[in-house]
Amino acid sequence: MLASLTHTGAVAALAGSRHVRAQTSKPPTAAMAPTNAKTVMTPTVPMQTRPVPTTGVPLPVVGCGTWIGFDVDPGTPAFDELAAVLTALFDAGGTVIDSSPMYGRAEAVVGRLLAASPQRSQAFVASKVWTQGRDAGLAQLRRSVALLQTRPIDLMQVHNLLDWRTQLAVLADGRREGLLRHIGLTHYTASAHADLEAVLRSHPVDAIQVNYAMDDRAAERRLLPVARERGVAVIVNRPFGGGGLLKRLLPRPLPGWAAEIECQSWAQVLLKCLLANPAVTCVIPGTSRARHMADNAGAGRGPLPDAALLARISADLA
Repeated sequence: MLASLTHTGAVAALAGSRHVRAQTSKPPTAAMAPTNAKTVMTPTVPMQTRPVPTTGVPLPVVGCGTWIGFDVDPGTPAFDELAAVLTALFDAGGTVIDSSPMYGRAEAVVGRLLAASPQRSQAFVASKVWTQGRDAGLAQLRRSVALLQTRPIDLMQVHNLLDWRTQLAVLADGRREGLLRHIGLTHYTASAHADLEAVLRSHPVDAIQVNYAMDDRAAERRLLPVARERGVAVIVNRPFGGGGLLKRLLPRPLPGWAAEIECQSWAQVLLKCLLANPAVTCVIPGTSRARHMADNAGAGRGPLPDAALLARISADLA
């Protein structure tokens, strides 16, 4: 059986069906269905968390990515909708917001939205360095602090391993200066997993961010086990893969087994399948719609599939 989610990562008990693991000892509550962006409901059961192993900081298991969706102009309807996205994330108990200098206006948008949010204190803000050279790396780090209006940034990552030796040193200096709290590495393609593993084995970091989806499971073979062995948090980017699988599934009705893990959407199914892997700390599906954020967050509550159900789901998705 795969491990379940709890606030401490402890072993969970069987719940309801022989095919599921409970996330918590409390009676599960049905996951929240998608709602209108302006009337997102606050769930009655808190989102579950998993700790960053190096520091013990608890991360809610569903966060929000900002690629494409947050690259908008302030003062537009799209910007206003993003305020509702963050409200939906926070209301659901989520905290993790991931950005990057390569995401256009996203860092500045996140910073403005957080500065105006009464729930600002809930945010766990992550961004990246994506440049070459020490001076450029330090300048980019300082610019991210300014744009995000956040000091310290909770997690700074070397984006796509670009100039990683230099940038890891830059981030270490930035942490000593109080500019950031955790250091990580990222990539988004399976072809880079071997390189990411090699760095992970030779350099201490707090987290990695990697591509992992039900139609992109290469990370399961070596990278996720190595991260767990070395006590490194795993943040999953591209949890819907290229999006093709989710689009193909959307017209299909949910099978009966979806009720066993309290899923009310295919998005929740796909996210819960990833969270069933105990190496995964947090998934960060990107969205620019509050109702999608609220729906995604539903994957952070209720039971997860055990090994038998996960195999059945995988067969159904094939």
